[in-house]
Order: sequence, then C-alpha cells, then structure tokens
Amino acid sequence: MAVIHHTTLKPTKLELLTDWLPTRPWYVGGDAPVLEKSGGFRLDDPEGEVGIEFMVTTDTSSPERTAYLAPLTYRGAPLEGAEHALVGTTEHGVLGKRWVYDGCHDPVLVAELLSLIDGRAQAMAQSVTDTPDREVTRSCTGAPLVPGTSVPEPADDEDGTRLPAGHGLVLRIHRVLRPVAENPPLPPQGALGHLATGWQGPDDTRLRAVLMTLHSA
Repeated sequence: MAVIHHTTLKPTKLELLTDWLPTRPWYVGGDAPVLEKSGGFRLDDPEGEVGIEFMVTTDTSSPERTAYLAPLTYRGAPLEGAEHALVGTTEHGVLGKRWVYDGCHDPVLVAELLSLIDGRAQAMAQSVTDTPDREVTRSCTGAPLVPGTSVPEPADDEDGTRLPAGHGLVLRIHRVLRPVAENPPLPPQGALGHLATGWQGPDDTRLRAVLMTLHSA
C-alpha cells in the first residue's frame, strides 16, 4: 500500500513537467506551458519501493486548454539503463531525493498497468492513502497481460506512446487527452481493451476520456 505524504517537493512535479513536456513529440503546445494539476490516479507497487502515478495535467496557456497524461514513477535511487526516461530529480520533504521517470520506461509501472487493465490490480486515489479510485474504468479481452522478457522499448510519436504488451499486443497511451461525452468513456471499435477516467475541467466541469487502448501489434 502506497502511503501519501502531504509534504513539499522542490522542484514540484508541475515544474519538472513544464520543462519536460515540450521535449516530447506528442506535445502540441508552445514553448512555455502553464500547467495545473487536474486529476489522475495511482497504483501500488507490490514491493512498496516505487511510487506510481498517472497524472493528468492541463496546459492553460491558451483558451483551448490541452490536457496531457503523464505516467510517472518515483524512485529513491536511479533506475539503471533509464537515463533517457528521466524527467528530473526532486527533494521530497519526507523521503529525500527522488528520481522521477517517464513511467512507460519503468518495468514496475508497466507490470502494474497491465495488471490494472486486465483486472488484477486496483486503481487507487491520487491523494488519499488506501482508497480505491472508482472512476477509473477498464476492459480487456483474452488472457492476462504479462510483459515478455524481450519486449522492445516503448516508442513515442506524434499520437502518443506505443507500449508493447507482449503476446503480439500493443498498448496505445494517449498522451493528449480528447474529452468525450460518454460516462464512462467507451473503448473505440476494434480495441481489445481500454482504460478511462475523468479529470477536473474549467468552471467545475468534469471531463472524461479514454486514456489507453489495447490492440493487436
């Protein structure tokens, strides 16, 4: 069970993401996003070592307000071989120095995400300890998803991130979120699985979207 510490981070997550997001091929904003935290959820690391968060952050620098999905992991030491996936480092008021990674490149996040999509893990509230997040919905057809030992690295492109899921499957992570009217959001036709949730929009509205879809590779 992840324990949520309500303490300081220097620099903050939003400050780290402000510098990192514009370096991504799927980023659609200007050079200087103005970010606010809009929502998200967490997953528990069974070993209790790695923090796992799926943050929705909104760029408010233009009237269109673009929402991005940032899967992040927080570690107490560098992740070997993942230098290219480092978002930055921060000083946690309780835990000390933390290395923050694009979680799509962290095997702990990948394993728990696949478990979530096929129903073996529970989405947890972003800011409250030991509280399930019931707004997160998911579906999956077929056998349990288990990442293979020789699965290639995730790949970013203009549409998001392609995350190989083993067994001839790929998980498409939608980094730029497109709100839909359905509640809960429904997977697109032909998808073998999906993950969806909502986040805070302007003027106390609640926006919702499919965050990820599972397909044959």
